[in-house]
Amino acid sequence: MAVEELQSIIMRCQILEEHNFNKEDFGLFQLAGQRCIEEGHIDQLLEIIQEERNKIIIKSMGWNLVGPVVRCLLKNEEEDKRKNYFLTLDILVKLCNPKELLLGLLELIEEPSGKQIAQIILLLLQPLQTVIQKLPNNKAYSVGLALSTLWSQLSLLPVPYSKEQIQADDYGLCQCCKALIEFMKPFVEEVTDDKENKENEKLKDELLKFCFKSLKCPLLTAQFLEQSEEVENDPLRCFASEIIGFLSAIGHPFPKIILNHGRKKRTWDFLEFEEEEDRQLADSMASLAYLVFVQGISIDQLPMVFSPSYLLQLNMGHIEVFLQRTEESAFSKGLELLENGLLRLEDNNLLYQYLEIKNFLTVPLELVKIMTLCPIETLRKKGLAMLQLYIDKLDSQGKYTLFRIMASLNLLRYLIIKDNENDNQTGLWTELGKIENNFLKPLHIGLNMSKAHYEAEIKNSLGNSQVAPMCKDVCSLTVSGQEIPNMPPEMQLKVLNSALFTFDLIESVLARVEELIEIKTKSTSEENVR
Repeated sequence: MAVEELQSIIMRCQILEEHNFNKEDFGLFQLAGQRCIEEGHIDQLLEIIQEERNKIIIKSMGWNLVGPVVRCLLKNEEEDKRKNYFLTLDILVKLCNPKELLLGLLELIEEPSGKQIAQIILLLLQPLQTVIQKLPNNKAYSVGLALSTLWSQLSLLPVPYSKEQIQADDYGLCQCCKALIEFMKPFVEEVTDDKENKENEKLKDELLKFCFKSLKCPLLTAQFLEQSEEVENDPLRCFASEIIGFLSAIGHPFPKIILNHGRKKRTWDFLEFEEEEDRQLADSMASLAYLVFVQGISIDQLPMVFSPSYLLQLNMGHIEVFLQRTEESAFSKGLELLENGLLRLEDNNLLYQYLEIKNFLTVPLELVKIMTLCPIETLRKKGLAMLQLYIDKLDSQGKYTLFRIMASLNLLRYLIIKDNENDNQTGLWTELGKIENNFLKPLHIGLNMSKAHYEAEIKNSLGNSQVAPMCKDVCSLTVSGQEIPNMPPEMQLKVLNSALFTFDLIESVLARVEELIEIKTKSTSEENVR
């Protein structure tokens, strides 16, 4: 019955010009076509859409059948029927209006959840690529729309973190990453082959955005196989290598990206990417730094003229990004990147002036947090080892500077009280500007960050105790290889509140120091006026 209805509609449309097709024709064609598919008449439907005289009708109306065909392919029909479904899909992709098809395919990609996300992406990437290549104009916009939709769906999939999970690939993320590379290749080649085309500049920008999004997800938290002989079989590492290769091919090799990051002059040409840069570029850059310096991907492109201390300075901000996240893999990557930078240095060779750079003070604070709060023993030990290594690399004055937060503050308060600015017996007032910029202001920042972190930990701890009151032991600590008995939630809260109290004490002394400085400088200036 459905086949006869479809044939009747087609016979009526065959005598009409394409511009005379109306909404009723479209609706009837769609309903009859869907019924043919649902009732299993795929063989007859295939014959109808293959007829030469029906091409104009299929071109205008056939895109409505793509959704039902795709849904049947996801149901694992018998092999013979699957062949006909695939053939039907191929013909529809070749014949139908590419603009309508593009929107239809993207809607289908957005529909599923869970394990079906990967299934439909793997099914539709090739048709999607074909449709975009058929578009007469606005290819950059279409590529950007497609890549954005694909990334939004992929970002919902869990990232495998163990060898077993990578090999099992239960949610299909690794397969999707491999297929995405093949999807992107013709568009990357188009940009590199015709560099004079202005439209390709827009396409390059869309590819650049996707590469940076991919560096953030899934690559920021992705774990890689350790054995060197398995590197080529690691799908996520291969994906990372291809993404870095694409960056280079479209005119943004990683040395240019890394060395320009953080400068006042933007690297990027397009305003919309600059707006996006502030929101996600820090994560993407940290991921890129890890892939290059720790995993060694394309590191041969890096000029050999940079000193070890400069490379450490280059990566310190990226290390901080990793250590401020909450994922185990992010902690691990931050520690690895820090170790990579520190091992390039000789002991006692990191000049104390580097501690004037904010990241060189905040990273040790993050290490202390990992050593005390991270629930994973291997990471706590690694954090301790990295702090010891960091101290070993500092010169003697740097070590002294690092060991300074409460004694220094009390001494400073004492000197301000005892030594007037006009007398300046200690030289304190001569160096006041440096003390404010290099000690008091960074201390303010560190206190604010630490308080916010511990307040969040208290909030989480209270939430956990309400949700899971039966879980008594939630935190353990290892000192000198000896495991201390597990810390119950009540004790953990006491420790966290005690830390906050300590921060409040430091903050009160800091406020008093700043108040004394203001009073002393004000009274001195008033005396000078008289």
